[in-house]
Amino acid sequence: MNFKNIFFTIIICCLFIGVYPVLAFVASSGNYRIQSDSIDSGGGLDSSANYKIDVSTGESATGEGVSASYKLKAGYQQMQEIYLSISTPTDATMSPAIGGISGGIGNGSTTWTILTDNPAGYTLSIKASSSPALQSGLNSFSDYTLTASGTPDYNWSILGTSSEFGFTPEGNDTIQKYKDNGSSCNTGSLNTVDKCWNNFSTSNETIAQSFVSNHPSGVTTNVKFRAESGTSHLQIKGTYQAIITATVIAN
Repeated sequence: MNFKNIFFTIIICCLFIGVYPVLAFVASSGNYRIQSDSIDSGGGLDSSANYKIDVSTGESATGEGVSASYKLKAGYQQMQEIYLSISTPTDATMSPAIGGISGGIGNGSTTWTILTDNPAGYTLSIKASSSPALQSGLNSFSDYTLTASGTPDYNWSILGTSSEFGFTPEGNDTIQKYKDNGSSCNTGSLNTVDKCWNNFSTSNETIAQSFVSNHPSGVTTNVKFRAESGTSHLQIKGTYQAIITATVIAN
């Protein structure tokens, strides 16, 4: 068997789940659009420590009406839709190639930008299409082994007799699980670069979340991938691939 070199490709899929934006609008300029308008006698946005309410007064014949074939939403408060989008990332090519006999580490990354005007924000999750995630025919890298189940490892570390594949997310909306205090994960408020590594699952793993609108700039989450073959491990030559799906939903 030839153990010379191992090459990687991470195939990124984006699955968008949420409410699609309304395409029509009543007025626009070079920088803004008014999605819908209303002539009424009062109203506005009120808030407290826990709630927000957006009201209008003076409209008539408002509300939702339905029949067997149609649904009518009358009044601009009824018309409001949540805008939620996710960018299309590029596939990640891991580098450098790993020697099948000598071992080594390959790294790659990709980013997703989430844009929403939902006052309650969004949740971003990722998952692998297979277990183990990184495969080449009948050969594979094991999914990363955590020191403590459910808690990411602050430092990447595998046995010299194994080969493993994992990830870590980075960005302003990274959830607490992937934040650190400079030595441990799931504690503190830091998002230290190349720390807090986890393994992939075929079930959705939440990596970023926000509870406020981020329109119009959006927020980017960077996911870094790492594969390593230990110095005492023989990994068969091949092009190893993982298919990773990202899902974003409105909160």
